[in-house]
Amino acid sequence: MTSANMPLHLTSVGSAPTEADCVARRIADGDPAAIGEVYDAHGAAIRAFARRLLGEDSAAEDLVHDVFVALPKAASRFRGESSLRTFLFSIAVNHARHHVRSATRRRAAIDRLTREPAPEGSSNPERDARRAELAELLTRALDALPLEQRVAFVLCEVEERTAGEAGAITGAPEATMRTRLFHAKRKLRELLSREGAR
Repeated sequence: MTSANMPLHLTSVGSAPTEADCVARRIADGDPAAIGEVYDAHGAAIRAFARRLLGEDSAAEDLVHDVFVALPKAASRFRGESSLRTFLFSIAVNHARHHVRSATRRRAAIDRLTREPAPEGSSNPERDARRAELAELLTRALDALPLEQRVAFVLCEVEERTAGEAGAITGAPEATMRTRLFHAKRKLRELLSREGAR
């Protein structure tokens, strides 16, 4: 089994180094093959999280790129207190702010350009229009959340992580994540209700 296919587990305090520890050490030492192994093992999960957080593929790809560019420098901070995947998620969260702002600006520009009548020929124009409208409402509502609440909502509600797991990713206490999620859900309900979503 290659390193890319081996699971990367938590390290117990005082135990022998795990595969994750060894890979992190190789990355910190500048081994490019180690970055490739980590990308193969975890890139898809980081990309899925980025898409859910940012709402568009191009911004998600940019964030994934930033995570793996930042990884060699960040790897020296990996202490094995969480999984390597959780560590990668924390890097993504730390780099997300710029990408969230950029994605929101792009969506606003696209929204202005697409306020023209839909082209004819759609198989079910009413259904397609309602589906697009709901997706747009959800995206705009997420855009209106502060980044910390948005991250909490995506991690806990979309990715179905516990508040403790989300806290490990963001570096916030579990109670703080629960509070952020509560406020995110309340604000989303208010925004969607105001927009007329059911």
